[in-house]
Amino acid sequence: MFSGIVEKTVRVAGVADGPMFRRLTLAIDWPDVGHGQSIAVNGVCLTVADLAPGTVGFDVIAETLSKTNLGLLVAGDLVNVERSLRVGDRIDGHFVQGHVDGVARLVDTVSNETEFRLRIETPYDLAKYIVPKGSVTIDGVSLTVALVEGRAFEVALIPTTLNLTTLGSRQPGWTFNLETDVISKTIVSFLERRGA
Repeated sequence: MFSGIVEKTVRVAGVADGPMFRRLTLAIDWPDVGHGQSIAVNGVCLTVADLAPGTVGFDVIAETLSKTNLGLLVAGDLVNVERSLRVGDRIDGHFVQGHVDGVARLVDTVSNETEFRLRIETPYDLAKYIVPKGSVTIDGVSLTVALVEGRAFEVALIPTTLNLTTLGSRQPGWTFNLETDVISKTIVSFLERRGA
């Protein structure tokens, strides 16, 4: 479980194909991280598989590669990372599982003297979970939905988010990892199963 409050952005140190997985190695120096722990990488909950001085490695399986943007990463790319929550931590964002629902395409960026917004288009099957003023996670960042128009929605980014994450540097066409709000998913799923 995560909060969507990105701790830092780090560089991809290496990407290598292995048997039944792709090894993703990040340049992170977190001495308190151990094997088997969970870290969200661009919002995807991954398990620490390898530790070396200054790096942490993850084995990413085909299922994850097919449903996220992790398969697009190459050495040198920047990613957003967050360690899992501990009991007693403040929840500053919202409950984020790290179970990405799919990818959503960046359609446009609006940047002027008063605001910075991202306009994002979701797949048809995920649009029903995006609600105005609701929570959404984009590449691991907890955000509030500012506007919904059909399959498209917008999020407004504050300067702190622009400085601490990769969101402001993405160009139109980038596919963000999208995790919709678990509460929205639960309610919609419950109502659909009841035939409401």
